Amino acid sequence: MLGKPTQQALQLFAIAILFVFTPRILAGEIALTFDDAPMRGTAIMGGNERTEKLIATLKENKVPDVLFFVTTKNFNTEGRQRIERYTDAGFHLGSHSHSHKSANKIGVDHYMADARRAKAIIDQFDNTLPFHRFPYLHHGADREAIETLNAELLKIGYSDGYVTVDNFDFYINSLIVKAKEQNKVINWQAAEQIYVEVLWQAIEFYDQLAKQTLQRSPKHVLLLHENDAAALFVGALVKHIRQQGWTIISPQEAYQDPISQELPPGITLNQGRIAALALSKGVDKSKVRHPAEDEAYLENLFKQRKVFSDNNLSQIQ
Repeated sequence: MLGKPTQQALQLFAIAILFVFTPRILAGEIALTFDDAPMRGTAIMGGNERTEKLIATLKENKVPDVLFFVTTKNFNTEGRQRIERYTDAGFHLGSHSHSHKSANKIGVDHYMADARRAKAIIDQFDNTLPFHRFPYLHHGADREAIETLNAELLKIGYSDGYVTVDNFDFYINSLIVKAKEQNKVINWQAAEQIYVEVLWQAIEFYDQLAKQTLQRSPKHVLLLHENDAAALFVGALVKHIRQQGWTIISPQEAYQDPISQELPPGITLNQGRIAALALSKGVDKSKVRHPAEDEAYLENLFKQRKVFSDNNLSQIQ
């Protein structure tokens, strides 16, 4: 006959039950999205090479899916072929407009004409998802424009392809491309470390801001760009995210989070949904942007880490 459970056993059982039924506290979930595809080649690598490297890295790291928000003005022959390679690999496409113009600077009618032009092109491809991401994360010049654009985009089948984690990955990329153009030696390991470190800090920052604002950690959407830095370093980033106990999920799953229905009042800033929601709930403007979302900060960080040096021996590892 089994004896009565000890007090220690009962405590362990209670902890186990609490662990099973308590909502996520520590382990987060995040999806990867890439803006501006297909971007042109650079001094570091050509467009075709970048596409192949991104596909290989995402597959090697078993990323379940990513969403490429495409800018259709870049769809020349090579660009179309690259986009087809992404969809052939099982990844998905969303709209990032045709001309990549700010909705804050052009009228609603002009913006929607551009969005419809992009949709007509994107619809020719397989593996599309009904999400539109505003260039620069500019949703409109005022509240009326924001609401009108969201309503008009819904009419043509698009929901907002918002982000929850903003960052300056594009500027990290511009620094390494400029260094390559200047024939500088690039310490690729140090550059990768900065990329991973800065992006992980951004993830932690916006997750904490979400907990402060929403009292929970949502399914996050990370903003990246289809650039050389991503092709070179996203594998290391994925590994680091998982090492912190987080899970990489598909964009489809991320966009099912209730935050997708929370359109912030007022003008949406170009930092994503969590920052805008935080502002709407009274968080000070100085508290909704991570320090690394600044060009001078990143330039100084690269200088401190001695990522670049002057001679002509630079080679990509």
